[in-house]
Amino acid sequence: MNTVETDRLILRNFKQGDAADLLAYLHRPRSSCFFSLKLEDLAAAEAEVATRSGNDEHIAVCLRSSDRLIGDLFCIHEPPDTYSVGWNFNADFGGAGYAFEAARALFEHLFSVEQTRRLYAYVEEDNVASQRLCERLRMRLEGLFKEFISFGVDDQGVPKFENTMQYAILRKEWTAWR
Repeated sequence: MNTVETDRLILRNFKQGDAADLLAYLHRPRSSCFFSLKLEDLAAAEAEVATRSGNDEHIAVCLRSSDRLIGDLFCIHEPPDTYSVGWNFNADFGGAGYAFEAARALFEHLFSVEQTRRLYAYVEEDNVASQRLCERLRMRLEGLFKEFISFGVDDQGVPKFENTMQYAILRKEWTAWR
C-alpha cells in the first residue's frame, strides 16, 4: 500500500522495528476476534511483522510525530470490488480519535484510489467501541448474526458462540457523506 498521511497519523506497510509496539497490544488482545493473533513474546511479534510486511492486508497505523506503531487496520479484498475491513489499536492510545482518523483515511483510499464499491466490517455484539466507530464512519448496520462464530471455549471445552453484527457502506454513500 502506498503510504497515507493524515494530520496526526501515517498509514503504511509494517516494517522491521514495529515488533515491540505490535507485541504491546497483541500480547493480551482485548477483543475475542483477535485471540488467535495473540503473541507470546518479541520473537513471535518479529515473525508476525515479517508476515504482515509482505502484503497489503494489514496496515500499520503510526503516530506521524514519531512513527510509533499504535495499531493496525486490515482490508481483505474480495473480488471484484469489495473489502472486509477492521481495526485493532493499543488501548493506551484510546479515546484520542486515532481509530476514526485512520479508518476514515483507509476508507477514502479504498473508495477513491482502489475504486472499491463496498466495505463491510464484522463487530462482536459486546464491542461497543467498534460499533460506535462504524456508526461514526457512516456504516449501516446490516444485520445481527446470532451465535455466529466461536473464538474460544468455556471451562468444559464447549465452544462459546458470539453474536456478530455486520456493518457496511457503499462508495456512493461515502461520497454523499464526505
